Amino acid sequence: MTTETRELETITVERCDGVVTITLRRPEKKNAVTDQMWDELLVEFRFIAESSSDRAVILTGAGGNFCSGVDLWAGKADGQDPKHQLAYMRTMSGICMSLHRLPQPTVAKVRGVAVGAGLNMALGCDLVVADDTARFSEIFARRGLSIDFGGSWVLPRLIGMHRAKELALLAEIIGVEEAAAMGLVNRVLPADELDAFVDDWARRLASGPPIALAMTKRLLNNSFNVTLEEALDDEGLSQSVNVHTKDTVEAVTAFVEKREPVFHGR
Repeated sequence: MTTETRELETITVERCDGVVTITLRRPEKKNAVTDQMWDELLVEFRFIAESSSDRAVILTGAGGNFCSGVDLWAGKADGQDPKHQLAYMRTMSGICMSLHRLPQPTVAKVRGVAVGAGLNMALGCDLVVADDTARFSEIFARRGLSIDFGGSWVLPRLIGMHRAKELALLAEIIGVEEAAAMGLVNRVLPADELDAFVDDWARRLASGPPIALAMTKRLLNNSFNVTLEEALDDEGLSQSVNVHTKDTVEAVTAFVEKREPVFHGR
């Protein structure tokens, strides 16, 4: 097992056996996002998207919280000249798209608060696993803001329009059990079991067939935007690619030989 860790100004990136763990690291601010953190996340997401050795991604936060959203005061207190809001939102939109477009499976590991853009960052991952301390909120209305970081798109698709409006318009903070009942969370674990559970899922994802998983992820992400006929055509094209990969040959061979397959993404 080889582990490589890099500490940037606001995030830590750890790589171990195909699993990339990105930890938001401003615990004194409950990992509220600054311009610097956005920039570091964007660079990392773009690198991962092009990497053949990165096979699964865990996104989490330091200090017992996931992310409290955007730090609205960052840069103002120290006299920095902030970006125009439209330019800032374009930057945020680019990061949101980079997260959603990652071909690798992504898992949000949530402790404590996940609110505002922090919640929608978690929901931008393919799977969300939380411990029993987690709390969630589309808190924007409390700040005089409208929903962002893709929340207006992903939330109705996850939980339906009326539930989405309830969360976004009332901006209430909900506990993890209610979030799970709504469909915001895949699993809820006791705090001392969260790490092991997420690590197991990430290892299983990282050992899967990269090309097939990326295509499955894309098919599911596009499913609300296409007709059944278009979805079937897309499935046919994807499967035509899969059956000509060495990974499919390996899967069949491993089945015959009664062993676990070893996939390489080619």
